[in-house]
This record gives sequence, C-alpha cells and structure tokens, in this order.
Amino acid sequence: MDKLGAMKTFVRIVETGSLTAAAEALDTSLPTVVRTLAALERQLGVSLLKRTTRRIHLTDEGSQYIERCRDILAATQEAEDILGARRTEPVGKLSVTASVAFGRRYLGPIVCEFLQRYPKVSADVLFVDRVVNLIDEGIDVAIRIAHLRDSSLVAIPVGRVRRVVCASEQYLHRHGVPQVPNDVRAHRCIRHLGLVPRNEWHFQVGHRQQSVPIDSVITCNEIDSAVNACIDGVGLGMFLSYMVAPYRKSGKLKYVLEKFETEPMPVQVVYPQTRLMSNKVRVFVDECVGKLRRARFD
Repeated sequence: MDKLGAMKTFVRIVETGSLTAAAEALDTSLPTVVRTLAALERQLGVSLLKRTTRRIHLTDEGSQYIERCRDILAATQEAEDILGARRTEPVGKLSVTASVAFGRRYLGPIVCEFLQRYPKVSADVLFVDRVVNLIDEGIDVAIRIAHLRDSSLVAIPVGRVRRVVCASEQYLHRHGVPQVPNDVRAHRCIRHLGLVPRNEWHFQVGHRQQSVPIDSVITCNEIDSAVNACIDGVGLGMFLSYMVAPYRKSGKLKYVLEKFETEPMPVQVVYPQTRLMSNKVRVFVDECVGKLRRARFD
C-alpha cells in the first residue's frame, strides 16, 4: 500500500466531508477511495471514521492520526519544495547586515562575489554598529558577534573572536610590555567608544573578572582611526581580534596580556526561523558559512 497516498486520501476525506467529494478532489473513483481507506484502517488496526448515511465523523484514533498525517504530508511537501528550489538559480533581492568593521572586511566581499555569480540577485547591505531586528526590518541574513538569545532566529557558528590588547613594537619598546592587567594603569590607552563605552578595560584573572581603569589618551567613535592610532604608536588599544588580525600578521601590532583575555565571543550567521527558506537565502547562507569558517579572526 502507498502509505503517503493513503494518508492524503484520509485527510482529503475529512476535509471534504465525504468519500464522494474526496474522490472528486483527488480525481479518482469512489471505489478506489473506499478501498484505500479500508486498507489503511486494516493496516493500522483501528477505525478512523464513523460513517452514517448523512456524514462522517472522526473516531478518537482518527482525530489523533489526522494531525500526524497533516504534519507528515506538510514535511514531505516542504522537502520536495526545498529540493526543487535547489535546482533553480537564486533570484530576487537579498537583505544582509553586519557591524561596520566586520561587514567591510568580511561580509562585503562575500556579497560582491555572490552577486557576480548570481546576476539575477540584487542586495541591500546594512552595515551598522547596533543590533538589528531582522524580522521588523526585513533582513534575510545577519552576522552576529554575540551569544544568541532570540529563539525565533537560527544561528550557525562560524568562528570566535577575542577581545585583545595590542600595541606597536615602537610603543612597547618605549613604554614597556604590560605583564598583568593592573599594569595598563601606567600606560597611554586608545579607547574605541563602540567597544569600550566607559574608561575601563575588562580582563579574566583566574576565575574572576577584573575591571581596570584606563588613561584614555585618545577616544574614537570610529574603528579605523582607533586602530591607526595604535599602529602609529600612540598607545595600547583594546579591540576585537578580527579588527586587528591583519596588522598582527604583518607585524604592525603585537598582542599583550593574552592569558588575561575574557571569554571569546561566537561569530554566527543568523537568519529568521522559517519552515521554507527561499533559495537565494539558503544559497547565500551556505556561502557565508563556508567562507567565514575558513577565515581567521584572531
């Protein structure tokens, strides 16, 4: 017996209210509908319907079974729709968001490459240093550097970033290398408002967190200016590791106090939870996950 076909027949009988109407809706004969229902009940070992001359009623077993049938048929249709969507070329407008620095360095190039590969897709790109409500603002995909608390969103981890303290070699040569968190009190510090809203830096010392007041020689609301001041030897800076990783690799900056860093934060590709994701979003999410997992954020 075709179990899915029998489930579909059973659901259609209930929805139409009669065997005859179900046969018409399914474009089959009444005897076929009768035989299918009988075979299903026989295999299950229960009666699903009570039939009178005027109408049909669900039995208790039928009421339970029809809900399962609807779930199974919906899941089957969704799986078929997804496979069908994967065979089609992505098309339509894609909306993405990330923080300014991360978006410029990582997400922007991914979007540009995606648009070149799929010319039927256009993109709205929002790079802002605030938490965007994806559903309210109609955003398809976001990159979040944080632990996710919204259960209506799906989050795929792609890496971690550290909160690092760094400086140029010339600065460290002139002023010395801090060995413990309290040493930063004696140093000139560069403060980025987006990351350090108050004049203090946070460290992990054993099992406890320690806040250390800093002397801000320069305060910036824009990340590039803060990083450039650090490269130029103005002082120590605290940044997220992805912001300064290229300069560490090139030797322009050196990390200090690494064993006192606070817990790393996850980098996640985030999108609203939905039963059926559009093909353009699915393909873009796959692209982001693959490329970002190969990236280095530290």
